Amino acid sequence: MKSFLAFAFFLCALSGFSQNLSSQELLNKAINYHDPNGNWERFNATFTVVMTMPEAAKRTSSISINLPAEYFSVTATKDTVTTTYTLDKGKCQMQYNGKVLDSIAAKEKNMTCDRATLYKNYYSYLYGLPMKLKDPGTNLSETVETKTFKGKTYLVLKVTYDEAVGSDIWYFYFNPKTYAMEIYQFFKTDEHGKAKPDSGEYIVLSEETLLNGIKIPKVRAWYYNKADKYLGTDTLVED
Repeated sequence: MKSFLAFAFFLCALSGFSQNLSSQELLNKAINYHDPNGNWERFNATFTVVMTMPEAAKRTSSISINLPAEYFSVTATKDTVTTTYTLDKGKCQMQYNGKVLDSIAAKEKNMTCDRATLYKNYYSYLYGLPMKLKDPGTNLSETVETKTFKGKTYLVLKVTYDEAVGSDIWYFYFNPKTYAMEIYQFFKTDEHGKAKPDSGEYIVLSEETLLNGIKIPKVRAWYYNKADKYLGTDTLVED
């Protein structure tokens, strides 16, 4: 009985705490945990991400992000094929198995500069979280929620985006003691902007590595929201 009362008291205290903590305060605490010295704006690192999926060959990607120099590059190898997308101050270059491609040859390989920009935005966003939630066009919910996910309690921040940025609804789950980001989740929306319950994915984060003094999740396990179906795992290896 005493243990039950203690647990109930903890939940009540946590609920009250989340109500007193604004969404901006939660985000600031999370950023202070992951990037205490404000290094993201001058991020410059190369790292490797190995992606494993059920019944599929692994994909190894070497990623370079240099924000001050406006430089991005990703070289991905799967089976016998290696592709490279590079954006250097907006100038696009593509390579296939080490050979630089012109626009015609790139199209034949289903490679485009639009895809290069997509990869740049994708990797910069995921590996720049939670700092990227300060970007223009990002809308934080007014309140912080307390949710239990897979038996663990989190402080949760709901995020939407301006129409020009994106239509998905995101939820970020933070450890209530350390403010470390441990899960993020997104849902697709219908024509009325409402979340589709069976859409989207959630990503469970574990372990950490330091890049430029920033605590970045090392392992990301991806699941469909629908039926908790496992998709694959990204494991980050610093070069």
